[in-house]
Amino acid sequence: MGSAVEREKKAAAEAAVLMVKDGMTVGLGTGTTVAYLLPALARRELSIRCVATSPRTEAAADALGIRVEPFDTIDRLDLAIDGADQVSPDGWLVKGGGAALTREKLVAVTADRFIIIADSTKQVDALHSPIPLELLEFGLASTLRRLPSVAVRRVPKSPDGGVIADFEGDLGDPTLLAAFFGATPGVVEHGLFPPDLVGTVLIAHGAEVDVIAVSDPAP
Repeated sequence: MGSAVEREKKAAAEAAVLMVKDGMTVGLGTGTTVAYLLPALARRELSIRCVATSPRTEAAADALGIRVEPFDTIDRLDLAIDGADQVSPDGWLVKGGGAALTREKLVAVTADRFIIIADSTKQVDALHSPIPLELLEFGLASTLRRLPSVAVRRVPKSPDGGVIADFEGDLGDPTLLAAFFGATPGVVEHGLFPPDLVGTVLIAHGAEVDVIAVSDPAP
């Protein structure tokens, strides 16, 4: 296989797959690490029901024979498994590099347990910019005037038609910044995920996978 980072992504994904049991409802995230999760999950041939956080994940899962359903057919999830752009020592995450942050957060809050899979490069001493944002297209200029240090990303809109942008300023206290984004009209969602949303983080270092319990017991 390619680089050491790719091998770590694969190791973390394969460790997470072992947490999935027959009969579960599972949320499938988006991104390069989740790309390793899907074939490992398909190989287990479990009877599970899944929701996907992006059309890309849904198409990849469907091609592997993984059953993906509309989100409104499932009222709760046993697990959600996703990657992260940054993981801090206290359990804060930055997510949304793949522009699916709103769906990712909605799936995460619906799950009884949210599992993060990551390679060792995603561990940081403290969160830093950029912080992804999804903005309402209506009134976009007004929203941007009220958001310091935010630039619209030159990418397609989110799966739900939102404009993807990035906060590029100093982060400071993530709790305060998350509250600011949450209180700003026109901000659909932000990529700061608090520790109380995160159950377990699986971070690969070489062939070894560290299991970090954030807000629920390690398996």
